[in-house]
Amino acid sequence: MPAHDEETANMLRDQPKPKVGGLTGKALLYFTTIFVSLGVFLFGYDQGVMSGILTGPQFNEYFGYPSRAELGTMVAILEIGALISSLVVGKVGDIIGRRKTIFYGAMIFVVGGFFQTLSGTMNVMILGRIISGVGVGMLSTIVPVYQSEISPAEHRGRLACIEFTGNIVGYSSSVWVDYICSFFDNNLSWRVPLFIQCVMGLLLCVGSLVICETPRWLLDNDYDAEGLAVIANLHSDGDMEDARAKQEFHDIKENVIMMRSEGERSYSEMWRRYKNRVLIAMSSLAFAQLNGINVISYYAPLVFEEAGWHGRDALLMTGLNSLSYIASTIPTWYLVDRWGRRAILLSGAVVMGLSLSMISYSLYLDVAATPDLVVLFVFIYNAFFGYSWGPIPWLYPPEILPLSVRAKGASLSTASNWAFNWLVGEMTPVLQEAIGWRLYLLHAFFCALSFVVVYFMYPETKGVSLEDMDLLFGDVSPPSPVDQEDLDSSFVGSDDERDEVDESHTLHRRL
Repeated sequence: MPAHDEETANMLRDQPKPKVGGLTGKALLYFTTIFVSLGVFLFGYDQGVMSGILTGPQFNEYFGYPSRAELGTMVAILEIGALISSLVVGKVGDIIGRRKTIFYGAMIFVVGGFFQTLSGTMNVMILGRIISGVGVGMLSTIVPVYQSEISPAEHRGRLACIEFTGNIVGYSSSVWVDYICSFFDNNLSWRVPLFIQCVMGLLLCVGSLVICETPRWLLDNDYDAEGLAVIANLHSDGDMEDARAKQEFHDIKENVIMMRSEGERSYSEMWRRYKNRVLIAMSSLAFAQLNGINVISYYAPLVFEEAGWHGRDALLMTGLNSLSYIASTIPTWYLVDRWGRRAILLSGAVVMGLSLSMISYSLYLDVAATPDLVVLFVFIYNAFFGYSWGPIPWLYPPEILPLSVRAKGASLSTASNWAFNWLVGEMTPVLQEAIGWRLYLLHAFFCALSFVVVYFMYPETKGVSLEDMDLLFGDVSPPSPVDQEDLDSSFVGSDDERDEVDESHTLHRRL
């Protein structure tokens, strides 16, 4: 056997096994979706865990009663680590693969979690937040990419929305853990909630060693036999002779070869060729933050305290709000691939803007009913965010970006998320103190602005395969056709597998 062929065979053997516990088809697809949701669970847990800790007397006493500005810095510094890692993880994900990137992101998150749990000073706590932020940035960038690359077009929206529900379950879990631990009359009241995130991170580390690599990354790196096996396991119950599996393989591989013919995959080339797509991807996650969610997620107990709920009652209201938040994400599972992305984003922006305006007006009135009114409109706001601007902006970027720059483009859009996440997290405590009820009008304005941008700029992507997004956007010139000889020379596998691909090519031409 030639040295090159032997090396290729070894590389194929080194790839992760495509099956997970013998599962195939929808069982494998949904199992993998739920499991990688641990990545966004960690993100959601970390968002919520600090909100309850901040109002705890033991935490404040231990750290010398930090000011609002100091609390804002401690919360928002995580976004700095996430911003930095999200800018570089695109290239890392292309080199080492999606699966390994998830593993390393989870490991870094766990290290940061231990620093936070064992911190004895505010500086150590901040260091732990930065380290965890690096892990969160990696996971929040690569998990949506992973999800989009394993999902069939007709269910891609639903699977991405299920994944987002994992994020909100993480947020809700942290709030209730904070509430339960608030009954501890010692430092365990804040150390236990921080330790639990380490346990969940370790579970994701272990699981990332089991899940399969995405077929698109495998085919893009010429692990063709492995890629075909993964496609068959995900979409045709493991049957590699299934026409759909062969067609999926052929479409992806043709797209890979076409992308290679277009030249380099640098950030500058991505910006030149796909600027419209990149701007849409970045704006979607920027608006997800500017529309006000982290005023609630990070500082919900402070919002409820401002409205008249105090101490443990503020935590209880936050916990009840989180349950409605989870419930609100479920209808989108069934609507996103029926109504489409645009209708959900537009309707969500309208109701969220009205709810924020009513929160502001209720606080301005400052009457006996204000606490109840604020709770009501926070619940409504959260529910419509969970139905719309929560899941869709995480689905949109990886599905509209082409394979050649998908990880890089997702890294820029995620960096946009974390930049505005940091801005909102840093400024919210200060603005709550400085402008009070007017803060919520500011975010209502951004809801209105996001409505205008979506209406005029965002195309509908429901039911469109990842390989057909070029036709939807029309922002690349048609590449030269890929002939059979090019496709055959790209395929690395046995003669039998090559014959199967030849057959799929014939089918592809006939269709």
